[in-house]
Amino acid sequence: MASKCSPPFERLKFLLGLFLLHVIINPASAQLSSTFYATTCPNALSTIKSAVNTAVSNEARMGASLLRLHFHDCFVNGCDGSILLDDTANMTGEKTAIPNLNSVRGFDVIDTIKTQVESLCPGVVSCADIVAVAARDSVVALGGPSWNVLLGRRDSTNASFNAANSNLPAPTLNLSGLISAFTNKGFTANEMVALSGSHTIGQARCTNFRTRIYNETNINSTFAASLRGNCPSTGGDNNLSPLDTTSPTSFDNAYFKNLQNQKGLLHSDQQLFSGGSTDSQVNTYSSNSATFATDFANAMVKMGNLSPLTGTSGQIRKNCRKAN
Repeated sequence: MASKCSPPFERLKFLLGLFLLHVIINPASAQLSSTFYATTCPNALSTIKSAVNTAVSNEARMGASLLRLHFHDCFVNGCDGSILLDDTANMTGEKTAIPNLNSVRGFDVIDTIKTQVESLCPGVVSCADIVAVAARDSVVALGGPSWNVLLGRRDSTNASFNAANSNLPAPTLNLSGLISAFTNKGFTANEMVALSGSHTIGQARCTNFRTRIYNETNINSTFAASLRGNCPSTGGDNNLSPLDTTSPTSFDNAYFKNLQNQKGLLHSDQQLFSGGSTDSQVNTYSSNSATFATDFANAMVKMGNLSPLTGTSGQIRKNCRKAN
């Protein structure tokens, strides 16, 4: 017998089919939501914000550290909290990978937040979501833009030392390498430049900019000389200098103005303004802080959507440093 479905019902079936197709193609976006904890842990976000504000007030650099923690989490097999896992007898985690060793920090702040949130709503809020929210709140605490963090990520049960070594862009990369590293994660060159603007806060270790200040020519000579006192040609590997020498604890567009004046601290920083395809984007952000703020916020939302574990995948860790 022929179907006698009414046109509205046929249309409903068609729309449902489109929705299911979207879920199959992109399951994460269908399950992450800015209101994920609205009923299960309504005070989670305010608790995270308060703890971040306290941590950043105690040490402004912590804001940059928490932002970087999210970036280094998401670029290694997605935003799944894997960077927080300590090594075990059966697994070498990401903390000792070259980009992270003696460098990534803020784990104690995440532990503190997790303890506070667990006391409110045991087993509800993931470590991966805490890291994502803390990154946003850190930027806001230092005067930067805000954005809606989509929530509902779950935590991985393992980490990847090898993926951390291969997926995180090195400070020695040239422009083509930077573009490739971000293209591999689905970002445009413009989004890469916007995200690089996170270097308007935070500090870098001497070992990561020594070659630049002693050997490179596309660097302001006075700037280079000022850095050498704290970064000798040998030794002092862990001595710190601000990535943005103008306003190191303010999230603004000074980073891009510094690049125009050949005052990028890292080789990879100055590559964004060195006669290549991204010069124009640096000029745009240098002259228009609002455009930078908008583009940065949008790129952060996109980064937070990198391959999250959702639904029944992964788990909600009780302790962010180890799987349940």
